[in-house]
Amino acid sequence: MDSNLLLIITPLLVIEIGLLLWGLWDLTRPGRQVRGDNKIIWAIVIVLIGFIGPVVYFLFGREET
Repeated sequence: MDSNLLLIITPLLVIEIGLLLWGLWDLTRPGRQVRGDNKIIWAIVIVLIGFIGPVVYFLFGREET
């Protein structure tokens, strides 16, 4: 693999994994309310949609109490 490509992919991969873990951690916090009252669907969105999934969850999925 070209080293320049690796320099580009590595930070993006770290950001994506960080968002995924942060989203799942936030989703599983006790007392967290989500739109639609279905945490399983939001977990699927976070995990399967990649970079956009956690962003969608943080923008539209959480309900602040």
